[in-house]
Amino acid sequence: MARKLVIGNWKLNGSLAMNEALLEGLLKGWIPGPTGNTSTEMVVCPPAIYVPQTENLLSGSAIQWGAQDLSNESQGAYTGELSGSMLLEFGCRYVLVGHSERRSRWAETSSMVAAKAASALNQGLIPVICIGETLAERESGATLSVLADQLAPVLSMLTPQALAGIVIAYEPLWAIGTGRNADGKTAQEVHAFIRNQLAQADLACAAEVPLLHGGSVKAANAAEYAAQSDIDGVLVGGASLVISEFLNIGRAFESAAVS
Repeated sequence: MARKLVIGNWKLNGSLAMNEALLEGLLKGWIPGPTGNTSTEMVVCPPAIYVPQTENLLSGSAIQWGAQDLSNESQGAYTGELSGSMLLEFGCRYVLVGHSERRSRWAETSSMVAAKAASALNQGLIPVICIGETLAERESGATLSVLADQLAPVLSMLTPQALAGIVIAYEPLWAIGTGRNADGKTAQEVHAFIRNQLAQADLACAAEVPLLHGGSVKAANAAEYAAQSDIDGVLVGGASLVISEFLNIGRAFESAAVS
């Protein structure tokens, strides 16, 4: 059974003062369960320049942190890039790769995303591999074929052992920042398809890989997603910048995990 994950992607937002308020609110509000270990892992991914501040405030807590991107190179003449080993020095455990904005604005291909995922794994990070379709692709009935194409380089490049160390986030592009979202049943159907793609590559790891849902996730719909059998968590954008929203999203998955 895959672990439960709620990841906040702050994108290009934040300041030292804003981050401190958000993280202190998260620390005060995210209380481990009766056993002393919450069943749902909370993660924040701030802009890279704020990762050291995040490490300083969250070290020793139950909350993890990560980065929004990394290079597929470990070192060398790659101005402006960050390697996995650099991120590890500041306590990062996770890193997003292939977010829709990286694919659309920086023309990252699925092969490039797979290479970044492999680099993250090789350097000790857990890659959160983002996949998703546009509105035009959805309306043409191409959702599943688009997702299969985006996953194909990952499944071919990574060994079964490596696949067991990834996270996949399904983020329908038509739902990001639009206020629109897939209902629980629709999202579940897509997540079940993704799980099946993993099973075809390696049956043993398929059930263990956390599958996250992204795209206008908020406290009001989190419980609906948490109730689905193949949705193990969420990748949260704007709602992660509102501490009460983010906490309530986490609590929805915690409630589903222990019920």
